[in-house]
Amino acid sequence: MLIEAENLTKSFGTTQAVKGISFKVNAGERVGVLGVNGAGKSTTLRMLAGTIAPNQGRALIAGSDIQTAPLQARRAIGYLPEAANGFSELRVAEFLAFGAEARGLKGARRNNAVRNVIDMLNLGDAAAKHLSVLSKGWRQRAWLAHALIHDPPVLILDEPTDGLDPIQKIALRRLLADISRDKAMLISTHILEEAEALCDRILVIDSGRIIADAPTAELADEHGRIAPAFLRLTGAGESTSQVKENA
Repeated sequence: MLIEAENLTKSFGTTQAVKGISFKVNAGERVGVLGVNGAGKSTTLRMLAGTIAPNQGRALIAGSDIQTAPLQARRAIGYLPEAANGFSELRVAEFLAFGAEARGLKGARRNNAVRNVIDMLNLGDAAAKHLSVLSKGWRQRAWLAHALIHDPPVLILDEPTDGLDPIQKIALRRLLADISRDKAMLISTHILEEAEALCDRILVIDSGRIIADAPTAELADEHGRIAPAFLRLTGAGESTSQVKENA
């Protein structure tokens, strides 16, 4: 088991954002996390990635507790945060080298890893540019390369196609499908069609709780669409393919 969430609970002041969430993700699974605005998706992913601590519960990554054994756990994670930003003073290649070294890759291993992810995400034209001058789509690809730099067994991706054009989105979906065969992948997205195309299992979070955990095929209608089930479960209103989320 590569991802284990056990009774994860998180409050911000008097607001309880996540309320006792538990689930597991095996190697080879691509799990989509869906929810309406403020449901708790990003908060859940941040607890699993170790960027915020739960008030209760624990998160295990490849068998290591993200709070009590953070170094081991974080080296097993490739994390793409929502609206990834920062490191604007670095060139893309420098940013990736920094990420590789932070994951314990040195010398030739670091250099090879940087070349591999630049090729994987077609970042050659941007490698010598500062992050500050990149468009949103190019910057998103650089941050995704940063998450993949050490070939981690666990991928936690918050809105991975944000800022990408349609062709880039299709290419990224193919890439993630290809590289996820032996990885556990957790993907938060507000695009239901993206979850349909990429994920083999769906978690629906509403008001900080998991209200559905099922194979994508079980949630889909006769046309392969999960929107009707999502709207029925969450009461999200009129049919839509996008569900914004800020939590």
